[in-house]
Amino acid sequence: MNPHPRTNGFCSRRHFLQANSFGLGGTALAWMLQRQGLLAEPARPELERKSYDLTPKPPMRPAKARAMISILMIGGPSQIDLFDPKPKLKEYEGRKFPGELKYDNAGQASAKVLPALWDFKPRGQSGTEMSDLLPHLANVADDICVIRSMHTGVNNHGQSLYALTGGRISAGAPTLGSWLNYGLGCESQDLPAFVTLTHPSGAPLLADHNWSSGWLPSVYQGSVIRAREPRLLNLDAPDHLRGEAQARQLDLLRSMNQEHRQLHPDELDLEARIASFELAARMQLAAKEAMDVSRESEATRKLYGLDNEVTRDYATRCLIARRLVERGVRFVQVINNGQSWDHHSGIQKALPDLCGRTDQPVAALIQDLKSLGLLDSTLVHWGGEMGRLPVIQNDLGKERVGRDHNTYGFTMWLAGGGIRGGLAYGETDEWSHHAVKDIVTHHDYHATVLHLFGLDHKQLIYRRAGRELSLTDGKQARVVDQILA
Repeated sequence: MNPHPRTNGFCSRRHFLQANSFGLGGTALAWMLQRQGLLAEPARPELERKSYDLTPKPPMRPAKARAMISILMIGGPSQIDLFDPKPKLKEYEGRKFPGELKYDNAGQASAKVLPALWDFKPRGQSGTEMSDLLPHLANVADDICVIRSMHTGVNNHGQSLYALTGGRISAGAPTLGSWLNYGLGCESQDLPAFVTLTHPSGAPLLADHNWSSGWLPSVYQGSVIRAREPRLLNLDAPDHLRGEAQARQLDLLRSMNQEHRQLHPDELDLEARIASFELAARMQLAAKEAMDVSRESEATRKLYGLDNEVTRDYATRCLIARRLVERGVRFVQVINNGQSWDHHSGIQKALPDLCGRTDQPVAALIQDLKSLGLLDSTLVHWGGEMGRLPVIQNDLGKERVGRDHNTYGFTMWLAGGGIRGGLAYGETDEWSHHAVKDIVTHHDYHATVLHLFGLDHKQLIYRRAGRELSLTDGKQARVVDQILA
């Protein structure tokens, strides 16, 4: 008896499969599909054990960039006051914004239009307009590409930051630096492949999520360098272990680790831990030398602003970033504390303060890389996860005025590594609210970065739990050819 009789001539998919799976109908269907080339290929188990390491690997196609420095300004620098001049805002100053706005904090919201608080001027031979808050960056305007049409569309710091660093709006994904090292390895075997230089005032928003390897093998995780000396702890062996004694101890440890690794194949975390121990031993000399900025000339130190208490922190970290990529490190991240560019209030004081701390060191980095012949192969990124709205937040007097979040149209810039300098690409509307021309999503940004490194965002995949995962998450993405040199 059929336990699931058909009723009213209806046969569900379950009933059909139950009735035909083991009968002539199923056999005939499989034969027909095979004849027509429509039958799926049988699953093939991977017979060779995969190995994950940081040895250099060739790119998929010729590459322009070999290293990247990301100056991540978490919080949302105001594009209206720095990079995206909008004369229309001046006409409407103090009047009600004549459109719809999406606030992050409705309780402090205002619809009064707030124009740029600082003047803009054309900079360099290219004439790219920049704010007076960036006098040093103005000197390298012809070397950078300002992208004024960035868009993530998720009006929250965490989600937008996840999108910008890892391609998804949720936690747990590998970050860009991890993907680059997964695809290419690292030229240096004596220094970490992915380095994060943190701020002395504390951790950034989302902390280690910014340099996480996510579900990629742990060997691709970023290494955090302390903001103050000693930047790496415990690099020096005790006196009684230095020299031959330490070498013999390391040889013994290496042989024991190798034996342990053979007993536990496919344990990726174990491999990563062993690799980190071995790297730590090699770093005893290489890391100390790489981060010793006292070896730089007085002219270089002055260029970055090491002699100025205001700029000294960013100057030191930008200079270390240059020294690291010079020595073969693939990806370096210079990161601020908390979300210090998040100017919901007090923007008239806070924004000049931050620009004063960062403008000279960042511009010096571009000049220094260029003078050393490294800019052509080093991609430099500057930007945050969002911009700001063109209206007042905290309408409680001039000193309290700020701007709310805007992820629908904001600015970041790129330089070197195959990027076309002296270009302002994309546009927002006349209010600097929505990107309207040549929109660049976070997926487009990632596809373009990978392209510069000779990688294809569709082909750089990691197989996990039966799925093929990528930085662009299988989403529509384009390489922004118009900004390439």
